[in-house]
Amino acid sequence: MSSYSVEQIRTVALVGHGDSGKTLLAEALLQHSGAIPSMGSLERGDTLCDSDPLEREYHHSLAAALVHFEHEGAQVRLIDTPGYPDFIGHALPALAAVETALVVVNAQNGIELSTRRMMDWAGERGLCRMLVVNKIDAERIDLPGLLAGLRESFGKEVLPINLPAEGGARVVDCFFNPDGEADFSSVAEAHQALVDQVVEVDEALMAHYLEEGEVAPEALHEPFERALREGHLIPLCFVSARTGAGVPELANILARLAPNPTEGNPPLFLRTDDKGTEHPVKASPDPAAHVLAHVFKVVIDPFVGRLAVFRVHQGTIRREMQLFAGDGRKPFKVGHLLRLQGKKHEEAPWLIPGDFGALSKVDELEYGVVLHDSHDEDHIHLKPLDFPTPMQGLAIEASRRGDEQRLAEILQRLQAEDPCVRLDYNASTQETVLRGMGELHLRYLLERMAGQYKLEVQTRAPSVPYRETATRSAEGHSRHKKQTGGAGQFGEVYLRIEPMPRGEGFAFVDAIKGGVIPGNFIPSVEKGVRSALAAGPLAGFPVEDVKVTVFDGKSHSVDSKDIAFQAAGRKAMLDALRNAGGIVLEPVMQIEVTTPDTHLGDITADLTGRRGQVLGTESLSASVALVRGQVPLAELDGYANRLKSITAGQGLYSLSSSHYSAVPQDVQQRLSSGYKAVPEED
Repeated sequence: MSSYSVEQIRTVALVGHGDSGKTLLAEALLQHSGAIPSMGSLERGDTLCDSDPLEREYHHSLAAALVHFEHEGAQVRLIDTPGYPDFIGHALPALAAVETALVVVNAQNGIELSTRRMMDWAGERGLCRMLVVNKIDAERIDLPGLLAGLRESFGKEVLPINLPAEGGARVVDCFFNPDGEADFSSVAEAHQALVDQVVEVDEALMAHYLEEGEVAPEALHEPFERALREGHLIPLCFVSARTGAGVPELANILARLAPNPTEGNPPLFLRTDDKGTEHPVKASPDPAAHVLAHVFKVVIDPFVGRLAVFRVHQGTIRREMQLFAGDGRKPFKVGHLLRLQGKKHEEAPWLIPGDFGALSKVDELEYGVVLHDSHDEDHIHLKPLDFPTPMQGLAIEASRRGDEQRLAEILQRLQAEDPCVRLDYNASTQETVLRGMGELHLRYLLERMAGQYKLEVQTRAPSVPYRETATRSAEGHSRHKKQTGGAGQFGEVYLRIEPMPRGEGFAFVDAIKGGVIPGNFIPSVEKGVRSALAAGPLAGFPVEDVKVTVFDGKSHSVDSKDIAFQAAGRKAMLDALRNAGGIVLEPVMQIEVTTPDTHLGDITADLTGRRGQVLGTESLSASVALVRGQVPLAELDGYANRLKSITAGQGLYSLSSSHYSAVPQDVQQRLSSGYKAVPEED
């Protein structure tokens, strides 16, 4: 491996909506630089970045892939990310590993959901952003209209750095070249607009520009970088990955104008002190400093094992050196230090700030963990990304008895690879629920289990965690008496239940006077009462929001035992619940829906039709609106697909728990009619 410096490295993430052509664009850049002899094809399934069998079957990326190439002395480290929203857990981590985000836009489809989301996320992360309009050779496209739409959506900072020419067969540079002919707009005007925008960040250069009327391109490099860092400029490039038009120009832009690790905005590391307070720590891209790196991707391969992919931010990582993982006190030895080229692994003797690398078979290397070579850094972590909450779920269980442990291990592996995979265990329904970002995401996970791990599972829609409660006060009584020869069992309990406000849970009050129930048996009474809360008499759901007061009872000096008062407490509680006007409660969710404003009416009508309540709407931009409301969880089955249908894939939503509320009478009748309580034993 030839020697290179930190200043030569460019770290870039290709992000954007699905079908924008990111993978083919990566192939075109690799071929142009000579890293590969020819471009692969999505149809043939032989691209360098999409090497997984399911990616070849789906014809689109399912996970982030790392490649690298050299162009004009620049060492470009590139991450190709999946574009469909279901796989955002594989795309978003790339933003924490690069200086520059290339947001790729399909010239035919225009501004899509992931276009907006990635532009916003990259901006919040402080990354330098560039827009790349791909497929400029496609039919029935309106490039002038798309340029106007991008500027309207993302601001006047969006300026073309090149323009299509000869019907999209090539592009003409607008930054270094003040003249030329383009298919639309004026190269001279585009050049002037770029220079005007760049010089605004440098007062001395601005004064020179106003006096002389022009600035040499060489003098624009530093202010160009600064304009990128400050979000004052978002260059827009036109390309066709299929024909190669604009690809050489894009490679030149990355080599000549994209920031290196010493120029981009530094990543935000945080140090936690003894009091739990976080303090910012600035990583220095100095190869001679202590090591700071972070894991942004985990792959668990059946043959290779656990592979942790990381970005070096500070120091130099070498083979055979010792590193620490997070706050772990035990170091591990760097065995094989790998550089990834798609699915291929190349041994690297060392990696410097800006480099991507991988370590294999180190179990403590989880997503987000910080690697370091000194105990001084053991309380440092990278500012976490704000991942969307996975909403769509499936209750899952192994098809064959005996596979339960294996299923648990595989689910943990899938969760380790994707921050947007979540596992929930619902104790009241006794279900393990696998949650993902959508139907496609869950289907992919199930196909991974079946294909890669050869595990058969059964799935169904998760049960709604209904509850029961009382609406009025009532008393209950039970005498438990059992004689089987010799010492028997005796316990008698009188208690009262009262409804409590929603969300208060359960309260137990000991109001016994005169020792009619000895104090040592009161915990047994409470244990029996709590056991009765597990399945209410109305529909078998857990009971909550009730206060139970034990006020009388009887005991026997010989026959009273813990088990007798447990049984008496349970039966007295069930007796009281039958007379307390029980009702079924359902979980109500707080929902926020982001949608193009043209679909606002359809969204609110759909929520109302789901027994929901719209609490308000808000305009987020000229064309995007936010709807806030509350909807019963039982009515949200299939909502992700419905939202996708209403908004043509442009909508997204988030949920959080709000409160429990009484179900309508018809729903309660349906739930209670199907329930048969198990008879209590004497």
